[in-house]
Amino acid sequence: MSWRMLMIPRFLIFALLLCSPSFAQTAPNAKPVPKPIVIKAARMFDGKSDRVVAPGLLVVVGGVIQGVGAGAQIPAGAEVIDLGDATLLPGFMDAHTHLSGEASDDWKQDELDSLKKPITEQALDASEYARKTLLIGFTTVRDLGSGDLVDVGLRNAIRNGKIVGPRMLVAVRAVGATGGHCDPTGGYRPGLFDRSFSNEEAVANGPDAVRAAVRANVKYGADVIKVCATGGVLSLVGDVNSPQLTQAELDALVDEAHALRRKTAAHAHGAEGAKRAIRAGIDSIEHGSFLDDEALDLMAAKGTFYVPTLMAPEGLRERLAKGLYLPPNVEAKARAAIASIRQTFQKALAKRVRIAFGTDAAVYPHGRNAEEFRHMVELGMKPIDALKAATSVDAELFGISDRTGTLEPGKLADIIATPGDPTVDIRQTEKVFFVMKEGVTYRNDQATAPRSNR
Repeated sequence: MSWRMLMIPRFLIFALLLCSPSFAQTAPNAKPVPKPIVIKAARMFDGKSDRVVAPGLLVVVGGVIQGVGAGAQIPAGAEVIDLGDATLLPGFMDAHTHLSGEASDDWKQDELDSLKKPITEQALDASEYARKTLLIGFTTVRDLGSGDLVDVGLRNAIRNGKIVGPRMLVAVRAVGATGGHCDPTGGYRPGLFDRSFSNEEAVANGPDAVRAAVRANVKYGADVIKVCATGGVLSLVGDVNSPQLTQAELDALVDEAHALRRKTAAHAHGAEGAKRAIRAGIDSIEHGSFLDDEALDLMAAKGTFYVPTLMAPEGLRERLAKGLYLPPNVEAKARAAIASIRQTFQKALAKRVRIAFGTDAAVYPHGRNAEEFRHMVELGMKPIDALKAATSVDAELFGISDRTGTLEPGKLADIIATPGDPTVDIRQTEKVFFVMKEGVTYRNDQATAPRSNR
């Protein structure tokens, strides 16, 4: 008898073992079946309705919402998390963050750090900003501009489970004109930086160059394309209100981005630059401090989203109140934007412009994103609409409403809880104590011991 014939029975036995349930359960790479989770609270806001409902109940299986409401079927042996007098909500979203950095009280030191701090240290700092953002209830963010691919690395590390943070849609580098708000060498002497420092591909002049910049950002991993259509507050050169790209350049940018299935966002304080971006078909206008009636009417007619970032002027107001140094031209621009933004927001609200939730996190310290709700409500937005802005409205803007943004069966289990009822006291959004992202609990301050449902 040959050795091949002797091996046949052994092979058959091994194959049978592989197929047996007991062997599959002990295989080293086998993944355990996720235990169903039932989350209860006194109330629930689903992200799209005009009111909260009571009681709140969600069934989560395998990172996905399986059942919603008191009539949902509760699986046998499910882990039950009872959060008591609280409101369940979809995980919050922030449409405008910069997780790769943070302004301190020392402008000059920040400028020096941006030149001397190693990229590795910047990435480690960014991982802490990301952790803070998730733990206050923001499970998804758009990150609108970074450097050295820190945002791409951060997104990938979070997605792969290496670090804790929100789901990220990143822009890589914002596209802008030479000397504009998104030219990082503006305000410095010529020749100080080599071309690699400023990532010249994102500084573009002319429609063809703008298209190339969009393609380069997508090449490096951009989920969304950001453009600087006007001057900015914090840049060292340029007027905050002036347009910085032509209509042809913005037409080319939006056309190329949409052809590559990427949404677009325009940094635009001034009305003329914003109107050029709106006419080009931009998906959202960021900041919009000096938008006029024509710009707002165009936005309402075309369905352009408005991301007012009210926390950015709040951060600048706090800095000025402390008497902290800002370069004189930056201080003048900051005061003008602070004086105008509140009226612009109220006009946008009255004209029924689609208002999304975004904060410009990094202009103020990370971890305060939820304070944006208070400012929106103080300026006349209904609390329930502010909550929608940070959930279902942002999800639509991001292009991910098929996966998240509401508490519905089949959606990702991005679930948070606040004490009490945030539609009665919007500042409860600043007190998030339970955070789940894709079925994984990252925070539960109540620390109620889970129990099995019988």
